[in-house]
Amino acid sequence: MNAIDGSSHVEVNATGQTPSLLTIVIDTNPRGWAALKDTLPFSKAIANILVFINAHLAFGNDNQVAVLAAHSNKAVWLYPKSPHSDREPNGSTDGDVEMKDVDDDKDRGNANKYPQFSAIESSILSSLQSLIKSTLPSTLPPTTLIAGALSQSLSHIHKTSLSFAPPKASTDPAAPSTAVTLTPSQPTLHARILIVSVSDSEPSQYIPTMNAVFAASHARIPIDTLSLSQHCSPTFLQQAAVITGGVFLSAALNPRGLLTYLMFGLLADAEARNSVTLPTQDSVDFRAACFCHRKVVDTGFVCSICLSIFCEVPQGAECLTCGTKLALGSYGANPAVVPRKKKKRKKALNGVMDRDASGSAAGTPVPG
Repeated sequence: MNAIDGSSHVEVNATGQTPSLLTIVIDTNPRGWAALKDTLPFSKAIANILVFINAHLAFGNDNQVAVLAAHSNKAVWLYPKSPHSDREPNGSTDGDVEMKDVDDDKDRGNANKYPQFSAIESSILSSLQSLIKSTLPSTLPPTTLIAGALSQSLSHIHKTSLSFAPPKASTDPAAPSTAVTLTPSQPTLHARILIVSVSDSEPSQYIPTMNAVFAASHARIPIDTLSLSQHCSPTFLQQAAVITGGVFLSAALNPRGLLTYLMFGLLADAEARNSVTLPTQDSVDFRAACFCHRKVVDTGFVCSICLSIFCEVPQGAECLTCGTKLALGSYGANPAVVPRKKKKRKKALNGVMDRDASGSAAGTPVPG
């Protein structure tokens, strides 16, 4: 049939686009945003992030997004909302589901907006307002719970990837086989994490942060970071970008260009990054935090069993993590200087130096 009209027909199989899940972690530390209020207010930053989210969703119908707030003392879901957000203030539920009128103007949204964009914007803004109202300045720690937000992000990504996984093959030999066999080059979901940071890395969170980073690296989930503050340096997030193959950008010199950094440097997903040149870091701070005092150190003592890091020798030279007796040897002692042995020169026989003593193949001629 292909030769009827004298042309060659080729069957083309339509392949769907692989869904992409973008998980955004927004650092909502009030102290960090207070330092940026003159250059980049928090409201403008959220508006730019919403535009970035809409651009990600517009790339494909199957693309998804999740947004978390890494607050000073907790990690809160902004979108999708956590089921615990429907609890009453005393922490209990009455068992009834709140019914809302579909004709309510508040839930109807703007008719000129795409419904999904409007739903995400409404959820993020309402959750942020609730978070800000529940924040008390008297009990506000200076830290940011990045480690908890990373753990929740990885859990959400794993749960979402299970929904996109192909059905398992049936163990019944009589049943028809409907399972789809995928090769490692055909992922079912492209997932990545983006952290918008305005605070410094907390040394006390070094261990849980690195645990989450190594878990993301094992799952091939890149962690991108956009730092906005010039007074803070997210040291651990720089290491996270290198370990997971992500991107680290610093917008400290021009925080007002937040949307430009997001659109041109962080919009490409894992599949598109194979065809583009990503920004690179000039220098990376690979310092670690000690396990004893939780402070970032340049040099320290490392346990050979559990690889725990200490800024000084623990009491009794015993590892505080696994209890192993640390053998320090002669650490700190001055190196011993061994004197060099002098070679004895042999006496000349009949006016001619010995060949071994002179170092030459033939004897030294003697003047007549």
